[in-house]
Amino acid sequence: MSENRRAAVLGSPIAHSLSPVLHRAAYRELGLSGWTYDRFEVDETGLPDFFKRLGEDDGPAWAGLSLTMPLKRAVIPLLDEISDTAASVEAVNTVVFTDDGRRLGDNTDIPGMLAALRERGVGRVPRAAVLGAGATASSALAALSRICDGEVTAYVRSEARAAEMRQWGERLGIAVRTADWGDAAEALGAPLVIATTPAGTADALATAVPDRPGALFDVLYDPWPTPLAAAWSARGGSVLGGLDLLVHQAVLQVEQMTGRAPAPLAAMREALAAR
Repeated sequence: MSENRRAAVLGSPIAHSLSPVLHRAAYRELGLSGWTYDRFEVDETGLPDFFKRLGEDDGPAWAGLSLTMPLKRAVIPLLDEISDTAASVEAVNTVVFTDDGRRLGDNTDIPGMLAALRERGVGRVPRAAVLGAGATASSALAALSRICDGEVTAYVRSEARAAEMRQWGERLGIAVRTADWGDAAEALGAPLVIATTPAGTADALATAVPDRPGALFDVLYDPWPTPLAAAWSARGGSVLGGLDLLVHQAVLQVEQMTGRAPAPLAAMREALAAR
Protein backbone atom coordinates (compact mmCIF):
# COMPACT_ATOMS: atom_id res chain seq x y z
CA MET A 1 0.00 0.00 0.00
CA SER A 2 1.50 3.35 -1.03
CA GLU A 3 2.42 5.96 1.56
CA ASN A 4 0.01 8.59 0.28
CA ARG A 5 -3.64 7.61 -0.09
CA ARG A 6 -6.96 9.41 -0.37
CA ALA A 7 -10.43 8.74 0.97
CA ALA A 8 -13.62 10.77 1.23
CA VAL A 9 -17.29 10.81 2.14
CA LEU A 10 -19.88 11.42 -0.58
CA GLY A 11 -23.52 12.42 -0.25
CA SER A 12 -26.07 15.20 -0.59
CA PRO A 13 -26.27 17.18 1.60
CA ILE A 14 -22.77 16.54 2.95
CA ALA A 15 -21.57 19.75 4.66
CA HIS A 16 -22.75 18.48 8.07
CA SER A 17 -20.87 15.18 7.85
CA LEU A 18 -18.56 14.38 10.76
CA SER A 19 -16.87 11.52 8.93
CA PRO A 20 -13.77 13.64 8.14
CA VAL A 21 -13.30 14.30 11.87
CA LEU A 22 -13.33 10.58 12.61
CA HIS A 23 -11.19 9.32 9.75
CA ARG A 24 -8.56 12.06 10.06
CA ALA A 25 -8.25 11.35 13.79
CA ALA A 26 -7.73 7.67 13.00
CA TYR A 27 -5.04 8.47 10.41
CA ARG A 28 -3.19 10.66 12.92
CA GLU A 29 -3.30 7.98 15.59
CA LEU A 30 -2.18 5.30 13.12
CA GLY A 31 0.71 7.44 11.87
CA LEU A 32 -0.67 7.68 8.33
CA SER A 33 0.63 11.20 7.75
CA GLY A 34 0.28 10.97 3.98
CA TRP A 35 -3.40 10.05 4.06
CA THR A 36 -6.20 12.57 3.43
CA TYR A 37 -9.96 12.37 3.89
CA ASP A 38 -12.34 14.90 2.31
CA ARG A 39 -16.03 15.39 1.67
CA PHE A 40 -17.75 15.85 -1.69
CA GLU A 41 -21.28 16.95 -2.49
CA VAL A 42 -22.48 14.25 -4.88
CA ASP A 43 -26.04 13.21 -5.68
CA GLU A 44 -27.36 10.16 -7.52
CA THR A 45 -27.10 11.74 -10.96
CA GLY A 46 -23.52 12.86 -10.40
CA LEU A 47 -22.21 9.63 -8.90
CA PRO A 48 -21.29 7.81 -12.15
CA ASP A 49 -19.28 10.81 -13.34
CA PHE A 50 -17.52 11.05 -9.97
CA PHE A 51 -16.41 7.43 -10.30
CA LYS A 52 -15.29 8.06 -13.88
CA ARG A 53 -13.10 10.95 -12.74
CA LEU A 54 -11.55 8.75 -10.03
CA GLY A 55 -10.17 6.50 -12.74
CA GLU A 56 -8.68 9.45 -14.62
CA ASP A 57 -7.11 11.08 -11.56
CA ASP A 58 -3.31 11.10 -11.46
CA GLY A 59 -3.03 12.09 -7.78
CA PRO A 60 -2.46 9.74 -4.82
CA ALA A 61 -4.32 6.45 -5.10
CA TRP A 62 -7.79 6.21 -3.64
CA ALA A 63 -8.17 3.88 -0.65
CA GLY A 64 -11.91 4.11 -0.19
CA LEU A 65 -15.14 6.05 0.05
CA SER A 66 -17.80 6.48 2.69
CA LEU A 67 -21.31 6.90 1.31
CA THR A 68 -24.30 8.54 2.89
CA MET A 69 -27.76 9.27 1.53
CA PRO A 70 -28.88 9.23 -1.21
CA LEU A 71 -26.04 7.08 -2.60
CA LYS A 72 -26.17 3.83 -0.63
CA ARG A 73 -28.18 2.01 -3.29
CA ALA A 74 -27.24 4.12 -6.31
CA VAL A 75 -23.60 3.06 -5.99
CA ILE A 76 -24.19 -0.68 -6.31
CA PRO A 77 -24.20 -0.86 -10.15
CA LEU A 78 -20.83 0.93 -10.17
CA LEU A 79 -19.07 -1.72 -8.07
CA ASP A 80 -17.34 -4.98 -8.95
CA GLU A 81 -18.55 -6.84 -5.87
CA ILE A 82 -20.54 -6.26 -2.70
CA SER A 83 -20.45 -8.15 0.58
CA ASP A 84 -23.21 -10.44 1.78
CA THR A 85 -24.02 -7.91 4.50
CA ALA A 86 -24.52 -5.13 1.95
CA ALA A 87 -26.47 -7.42 -0.35
CA SER A 88 -28.83 -8.40 2.47
CA VAL A 89 -30.20 -4.83 2.59
CA GLU A 90 -29.17 -3.63 -0.88
CA ALA A 91 -27.24 -0.75 0.69
CA VAL A 92 -23.53 0.09 0.54
CA ASN A 93 -21.96 2.72 2.78
CA THR A 94 -18.32 1.70 2.26
CA VAL A 95 -16.28 1.30 -0.92
CA VAL A 96 -12.74 -0.06 -0.81
CA PHE A 97 -10.43 0.21 -3.82
CA THR A 98 -8.06 -2.73 -4.12
CA ASP A 99 -4.51 -2.52 -5.45
CA ASP A 100 -5.62 -4.30 -8.62
CA GLY A 101 -8.31 -1.68 -9.29
CA ARG A 102 -11.44 -3.47 -8.08
CA ARG A 103 -14.23 -1.64 -6.28
CA LEU A 104 -15.63 -3.55 -3.32
CA GLY A 105 -18.76 -2.49 -1.47
CA ASP A 106 -19.74 -3.23 2.11
CA ASN A 107 -22.22 -2.09 4.75
CA THR A 108 -20.69 -1.18 8.11
CA ASP A 109 -23.92 0.34 9.45
CA ILE A 110 -25.25 -3.07 10.47
CA PRO A 111 -22.22 -4.33 12.45
CA GLY A 112 -21.68 -0.76 13.68
CA MET A 113 -25.19 -0.68 15.11
CA LEU A 114 -24.63 -4.02 16.83
CA ALA A 115 -21.30 -2.86 18.27
CA ALA A 116 -22.90 0.31 19.65
CA LEU A 117 -25.67 -1.69 21.29
CA ARG A 118 -23.21 -4.16 22.81
CA GLU A 119 -21.18 -1.29 24.22
CA ARG A 120 -24.28 -0.08 26.09
CA GLY A 121 -25.07 -3.53 27.40
CA VAL A 122 -27.92 -4.25 25.00
CA GLY A 123 -27.64 -7.88 23.95
CA ARG A 124 -30.54 -10.10 23.04
CA VAL A 125 -34.04 -8.64 23.29
CA PRO A 126 -37.42 -10.45 23.28
CA ARG A 127 -39.00 -7.95 20.86
CA ALA A 128 -38.30 -4.56 19.33
CA ALA A 129 -39.84 -1.63 17.46
CA VAL A 130 -38.58 0.38 14.49
CA LEU A 131 -39.80 3.90 13.77
CA GLY A 132 -39.73 4.65 10.06
CA ALA A 133 -38.77 2.86 6.85
CA GLY A 134 -36.08 3.17 4.20
CA ALA A 135 -32.39 2.29 3.98
CA THR A 136 -31.57 2.91 7.65
CA ALA A 137 -34.66 1.02 8.77
CA SER A 138 -33.70 -1.97 6.66
CA SER A 139 -30.24 -1.90 8.25
CA ALA A 140 -31.94 -1.79 11.66
CA LEU A 141 -33.95 -4.88 10.73
CA ALA A 142 -30.76 -6.63 9.64
CA ALA A 143 -29.16 -5.84 13.00
CA LEU A 144 -32.27 -6.95 14.88
CA SER A 145 -32.33 -10.22 12.96
CA ARG A 146 -29.19 -11.12 14.91
CA ILE A 147 -30.33 -10.12 18.42
CA CYS A 148 -34.14 -10.11 18.56
CA ASP A 149 -35.81 -13.34 19.62
CA GLY A 150 -39.36 -12.27 18.81
CA GLU A 151 -41.35 -9.91 16.63
CA VAL A 152 -40.30 -6.50 15.36
CA THR A 153 -43.04 -3.93 14.85
CA ALA A 154 -42.33 -1.25 12.26
CA TYR A 155 -44.33 1.98 12.42
CA VAL A 156 -44.68 3.59 8.99
CA ARG A 157 -46.72 6.21 7.17
CA SER A 158 -47.99 4.31 4.14
CA GLU A 159 -49.02 0.84 3.06
CA ALA A 160 -46.30 0.91 0.42
CA ARG A 161 -43.68 1.43 3.13
CA ALA A 162 -45.35 -1.23 5.26
CA ALA A 163 -45.14 -3.74 2.43
CA GLU A 164 -41.45 -2.92 1.94
CA MET A 165 -40.69 -3.51 5.62
CA ARG A 166 -42.53 -6.83 5.63
CA GLN A 167 -40.58 -7.88 2.54
CA TRP A 168 -37.31 -6.94 4.24
CA GLY A 169 -38.36 -9.01 7.22
CA GLU A 170 -38.98 -12.06 5.03
CA ARG A 171 -35.67 -11.55 3.27
CA LEU A 172 -33.74 -11.15 6.53
CA GLY A 173 -35.51 -13.97 8.32
CA ILE A 174 -37.16 -11.91 11.05
CA ALA A 175 -40.85 -11.59 11.89
CA VAL A 176 -41.98 -8.04 11.05
CA ARG A 177 -45.41 -6.67 11.91
CA THR A 178 -46.29 -3.26 10.53
CA ALA A 179 -48.43 -0.59 12.15
CA ASP A 180 -49.65 2.87 11.21
CA TRP A 181 -47.53 5.84 12.23
CA GLY A 182 -50.54 7.22 14.09
CA ASP A 183 -50.05 4.44 16.63
CA ALA A 184 -46.31 5.03 17.03
CA ALA A 185 -46.65 5.87 20.73
CA GLU A 186 -47.24 2.15 21.27
CA ALA A 187 -43.70 1.48 20.06
CA LEU A 188 -42.19 3.12 23.10
CA GLY A 189 -43.11 0.20 25.34
CA ALA A 190 -40.76 -2.18 23.50
CA PRO A 191 -37.52 -3.26 25.22
CA LEU A 192 -35.58 -1.78 22.28
CA VAL A 193 -36.78 1.03 20.03
CA ILE A 194 -34.78 2.08 16.97
CA ALA A 195 -35.82 5.45 15.54
CA THR A 196 -34.75 5.94 11.91
CA THR A 197 -36.93 8.91 10.98
CA PRO A 198 -35.73 12.35 9.77
CA ALA A 199 -35.25 15.22 12.22
CA GLY A 200 -38.50 16.40 13.77
CA THR A 201 -40.61 13.44 12.69
CA ALA A 202 -40.67 11.70 16.07
CA ASP A 203 -40.57 14.81 18.29
CA ALA A 204 -44.25 14.56 19.24
CA LEU A 205 -43.62 11.11 20.75
CA ALA A 206 -41.55 12.67 23.55
CA THR A 207 -44.69 13.14 25.65
CA ALA A 208 -45.53 9.44 25.36
CA VAL A 209 -42.31 7.98 26.81
CA PRO A 210 -43.26 5.46 29.52
CA ASP A 211 -42.14 5.80 33.13
CA ARG A 212 -39.70 2.90 32.90
CA PRO A 213 -38.47 2.81 29.29
CA GLY A 214 -36.08 0.25 27.84
CA ALA A 215 -33.39 1.23 25.34
CA LEU A 216 -33.73 3.83 22.58
CA PHE A 217 -31.41 4.00 19.59
CA ASP A 218 -32.16 7.28 17.79
CA VAL A 219 -29.93 7.35 14.72
CA LEU A 220 -29.95 11.17 14.45
CA TYR A 221 -27.02 13.22 15.69
CA ASP A 222 -27.88 16.72 14.49
CA PRO A 223 -29.73 18.17 16.32
CA TRP A 224 -28.93 16.26 19.52
CA PRO A 225 -30.46 15.35 21.79
CA THR A 226 -33.75 14.98 20.01
CA PRO A 227 -36.83 15.70 22.13
CA LEU A 228 -37.55 11.97 22.17
CA ALA A 229 -34.01 11.12 23.31
CA ALA A 230 -34.09 13.84 26.00
CA ALA A 231 -37.42 12.63 27.37
CA TRP A 232 -36.22 9.03 27.29
CA SER A 233 -33.06 9.85 29.21
CA ALA A 234 -35.00 11.94 31.76
CA ARG A 235 -37.09 8.86 32.57
CA GLY A 236 -34.02 6.75 33.15
CA GLY A 237 -33.92 4.82 29.89
CA SER A 238 -30.74 3.88 28.03
CA VAL A 239 -30.17 6.16 25.03
CA LEU A 240 -27.90 5.69 22.03
CA GLY A 241 -27.59 8.29 19.32
CA GLY A 242 -26.37 8.77 15.81
CA LEU A 243 -22.85 9.54 17.02
CA ASP A 244 -22.66 6.07 18.58
CA LEU A 245 -23.54 4.56 15.22
CA LEU A 246 -21.30 6.96 13.32
CA VAL A 247 -18.16 6.17 15.30
CA HIS A 248 -18.63 2.40 15.31
CA GLN A 249 -19.35 2.15 11.60
CA ALA A 250 -16.39 4.47 10.93
CA VAL A 251 -14.09 2.22 12.96
CA LEU A 252 -14.91 -0.63 10.58
CA GLN A 253 -14.43 1.61 7.55
CA VAL A 254 -11.00 2.71 8.74
CA GLU A 255 -9.96 -0.91 9.27
CA GLN A 256 -11.08 -1.88 5.77
CA MET A 257 -9.57 1.13 3.99
CA THR A 258 -6.23 1.15 5.80
CA GLY A 259 -5.77 -2.55 6.50
CA ARG A 260 -4.98 -1.64 10.11
CA ALA A 261 -6.91 -3.22 12.96
CA PRO A 262 -8.06 -2.44 15.49
CA ALA A 263 -8.88 1.14 14.54
CA PRO A 264 -8.30 3.72 17.32
CA LEU A 265 -11.83 4.01 18.71
CA ALA A 266 -10.82 6.13 21.70
CA ALA A 267 -8.95 8.69 19.58
CA MET A 268 -11.83 8.91 17.13
CA ARG A 269 -14.32 9.45 19.93
CA GLU A 270 -12.10 12.11 21.51
CA ALA A 271 -11.95 13.94 18.17
CA LEU A 272 -15.75 13.97 18.01
CA ALA A 273 -16.00 15.41 21.51
CA ALA A 274 -13.47 18.13 20.68
CA ARG A 275 -14.92 19.13 17.30
